[in-house]
Amino acid sequence: MNLASILERYGDSLVLALGGLVIGFLFGFFAQRSRFCMRAAAIEFWHHQFGEKLSVWLLAFSSAVVAVQWLILINALDVSTARQLASRGSLSGALIGGLLFGVGMILSRGCASRLLILSANGNLRALLSGLIFAVTAQASLSGALAPLRNTISTWWTVEGGGPRDILSITGIGHWGGLAFGLIWFVAALIFAVRSGWGFWKWVGGIGTGLAVAGGWWFTYLISSNSFQVVQVQGLTFSGPSAEWLMRVLSSPTPAIGFDFGLLPGVFAGSLIGAWIGRDLKLEGFKDGYSMRRYIAGAILMGFGSMLAGGCAVGAGMTGGSVFAVTAWLTLLGMWTGAGLTDRLMDRVVPANA
Repeated sequence: MNLASILERYGDSLVLALGGLVIGFLFGFFAQRSRFCMRAAAIEFWHHQFGEKLSVWLLAFSSAVVAVQWLILINALDVSTARQLASRGSLSGALIGGLLFGVGMILSRGCASRLLILSANGNLRALLSGLIFAVTAQASLSGALAPLRNTISTWWTVEGGGPRDILSITGIGHWGGLAFGLIWFVAALIFAVRSGWGFWKWVGGIGTGLAVAGGWWFTYLISSNSFQVVQVQGLTFSGPSAEWLMRVLSSPTPAIGFDFGLLPGVFAGSLIGAWIGRDLKLEGFKDGYSMRRYIAGAILMGFGSMLAGGCAVGAGMTGGSVFAVTAWLTLLGMWTGAGLTDRLMDRVVPANA
């Protein structure tokens, strides 16, 4: 039975949801086992350490870039209709949202995907922060914070298509994008070797990046074989978090699709990874200060992600792998915000916070 027949028999929505579940499971498993974390990588970078955390993030990011660009070159993927490239984007939203997300990422000790992964391992701090992140993301999408988000987004915009595509702007094309990814992959390997060998650091980092590429490839495959209009999309956690919140709180619920299966898949993958690695452990807040810090960080990440058009994975890795201008500007904002906040918190936060 070919894919078109499967889609006709079971429906696009169910197949997309199952695909999101599988790809999410792989992402969650590999990210958990490799300790993939953009916050930890940013801290190492700004502390000039270039160690294990940075190498894992670079392995994941460069693997996603290489895989996505290679799929495009062999005509197995077309991202020209993806929202990161096709629609009008906000440069002001990308930069300011990225900065806010970077600040929140340091305060809550993890980005959106990391909070979900840690929640599956028994971290109650991450669970509460993730719930607040989802509420803030929904409020920023269509609630009380939406007017502020819309206002900031209009300050500096860029048209969709070529003006939003770095590969088109620079003229280097997808071969240039592939070369760029390979250069950073080699750099990641050098950092990984210097910081010491670790099986899951290598396999998990690369597997995390390939899962991001897998999201692009799978949704494109469905869109190419479906008689319905299917959006080509990749992994992200801000939109799906807000969507799942509305499924719990309102009726009728949104139609199921790729995002429907993604979050449960990541949670399950991380849970299995933690069970294999014996990392399951209940953890809570130490004091009132740390609780306030996590809540503030989650709010900043929720608003920042919706303003920027994605989280550290959605805008940073998924959007970065297709060289969207706004995604790279968001990445710049995230790393800058994280670095400045880490420097400030190192000076004023008590050691036991």
